[in-house]
Amino acid sequence: MPTKPSPTADSLSLQDTTQPRLVEDEVLDVLIVGSGPCGLAISARLCERAPAATHTDEEHRRWRWLKQYGSKVALKQTKSGKEKPSKNTPRADYKMMVIDAEGDTWLNRWKRLFSAYAIKHLRSPMLWHVDPLDRDAMLGHAYRTGMDKDLVEIKNCVGAEVSKHQKKKKGTGDWRYGSNKSGRAAINLRDQNDYYTPSQKLFCEHCDDVVDRYNLGGGLIRQERLEDIDYSVVRDVSVDDEKLFTVTTNKTIKYAKAVVMAVGPATKASIPRTPSMPQEGPVPQATHTFDISQVPSPIIKERVEAGRNSNVLVIGGGLTSAQIADLVIRSGVTKVWHLLRGKLVLKHFDVTLEWMGKYKNTMQTEFWTSDTDEERLEMLQKARGGGSITPRFYKEVVKKNIASKKLCFMECTKLTDAKLQEADGLAKWVCQTEPALSGLPAMDYIYFATGIQTDFAALPYFQTMCEKYPIQGVGGFPCLTEELMWRKDVPLFVSGKLAALRIGPSAPNIGGARFAADWIALALDNLIEPAGGEERREANARLGLQDYAAGEGNMYSALGHLGDEDGEDMDEEETEDSGTTYGSEAAEVSDETAGTDVSDAGVDEDQK
Repeated sequence: MPTKPSPTADSLSLQDTTQPRLVEDEVLDVLIVGSGPCGLAISARLCERAPAATHTDEEHRRWRWLKQYGSKVALKQTKSGKEKPSKNTPRADYKMMVIDAEGDTWLNRWKRLFSAYAIKHLRSPMLWHVDPLDRDAMLGHAYRTGMDKDLVEIKNCVGAEVSKHQKKKKGTGDWRYGSNKSGRAAINLRDQNDYYTPSQKLFCEHCDDVVDRYNLGGGLIRQERLEDIDYSVVRDVSVDDEKLFTVTTNKTIKYAKAVVMAVGPATKASIPRTPSMPQEGPVPQATHTFDISQVPSPIIKERVEAGRNSNVLVIGGGLTSAQIADLVIRSGVTKVWHLLRGKLVLKHFDVTLEWMGKYKNTMQTEFWTSDTDEERLEMLQKARGGGSITPRFYKEVVKKNIASKKLCFMECTKLTDAKLQEADGLAKWVCQTEPALSGLPAMDYIYFATGIQTDFAALPYFQTMCEKYPIQGVGGFPCLTEELMWRKDVPLFVSGKLAALRIGPSAPNIGGARFAADWIALALDNLIEPAGGEERREANARLGLQDYAAGEGNMYSALGHLGDEDGEDMDEEETEDSGTTYGSEAAEVSDETAGTDVSDAGVDEDQK
């Protein structure tokens, strides 16, 4: 890629000019920031010619089928046997690039944290994956590669339908109007195959399969740290005064027509400081779980190997905190003290089951039809709640550690202060809690599994955008457009947790990543004209699909256009024959799309 030593953008911040960076002249169609599950889901979706539908609604499903296959399948006459070849308009390819601060391969941070936490299985079900081709793609990959033994059933999640008598018996009130919600099954028994959790190995191998299928390796990802984003006319680069994004990293300056932020919560993890802790800089003998490189820490390992009594404090109520506590116990420490600010919450997923099973469309509709973003934020907080532990992990791991006296579980307890003092010739934390706990020993180490606070306006690389193209925010989340854009006139797209006010409670998780990828891909199709895109757009226009995609007209008018176009090329014999059927390719496609569902909605490890 041609480069030159100095930038030519009209406006670069002062900090950008203090250090020379290579300027890459080639204008990208799409620049994706982040190589985690969100970035991979979007990259794959932009390359897929026939993505699976993401809604069960009949109109949406039929529209998607027409848009993708209407001009591609062969038509066969049942009487004459003549076959009309498909009109396959090749999909245009976007000029893409992905940047990530942690590495130049997919899922860098994801794999690092999973390795540090020694997590063998994901918290998410089989239908949460990054493959845009098929809803059951990961399940199919498991059976195709012989890894179906790696699947673990999420028990007590899927159940048979509850009868009317049982619903009435379990509670009071009219069961028809939801007054007795405890008596209804959230997920159908027929969906049982979806609710198995894959191993970390299976998930990563499936992601590798997606990367190979869409040719997403080979230098697509650059290890660069994002520093600034600007959107303006760029001198000597813009054509016809077209606005472009000027993306400044620690190494280069790039230009792009559209930018997709797939950065997760994005905010740097920080330790909640107590009055006696250092208020600036690192905190000794303590770490946030998002910054963990190894468990246990070298200090703990050294003291355990020396045969000393060792105590570790773990703070947090989520699954990560329980996993860290178990790892520390297995390393040989004397005792782990697990402190929870509230009551212990057991949930299969980050969100409640009503956002996962057969009622999820109702919940999503209620969310999307909310009057204000403040109302949506309230629904987000209610659906996700605070941290939670899966019932399986609590039963198989936590309860055993409590019974062995290696773990002390302290609910509804807050750490009010911690002071590093010398005890028995070693530096240890002397902790104070509310309510006060008698017999609490000095701690050799503290792990903070306290999550990350979201605040898009505080992110350094958004400062230029917030100044030139200000938008509102609620609860630290940006108020994006319905297409997940920064503004209608700014094609800066946001995926992951930062898009929660538009996607819903599933936004931080793999299910939300795939959902956002579909929305963003549809919007980019209308905004950007890659090579060959004009030919494809004209083909869609002949089918009457563009108006329907824009919300004008309806499915049946599109069907009418399809019939008109087919009639133009049929000879007299074919026109008289009313037995036109789709060829084998169409039959396969129809079978695939007929079973699609809106799946995708929460998990603790997905935020990493």
